[in-house]
Amino acid sequence: MPIKVLFICHGNICRSPMAELMLKKRVKDLGLEDDFYIASAATTTEEIWGERGNPVYPPAREKLAEHGISSSGKYATLLLRSDYDKYDYIIGMDNENKRGMLRICGGDPEGKISLLMDYTDRPRSVADPWYTRDFETTYRDIDEGLNG
Repeated sequence: MPIKVLFICHGNICRSPMAELMLKKRVKDLGLEDDFYIASAATTTEEIWGERGNPVYPPAREKLAEHGISSSGKYATLLLRSDYDKYDYIIGMDNENKRGMLRICGGDPEGKISLLMDYTDRPRSVADPWYTRDFETTYRDIDEGLNG
């Protein structure tokens, strides 16, 4: 049975899809694709319109492409209460995300909810490029969290 990981951020167009796609590439490069199921979602509907959400934000898409990672076919989706039972790890990017995750999931009785940077020696929020416009720092933070 694969390990199921769900990354979460506010809109699912910058940080969480970057984490999803970066981890998918690592897993593929290691030949472990069958051992993992990796996805991402949002705590809000701000980037979700009708049947399909917005694609990965262009500067995030460009930063991923610099590292040979395609974001083609990735669109924003919403975290659902039922996701709590589907995933082994539900990993947010900042404390605001964590509050939203706990609200949507109805708590965390099994200890599945965490923040990405909690897996590092320097727990903190993943830099939010929506506000900073610094996608390199965000990429580095996510890389550090995935290496944690």
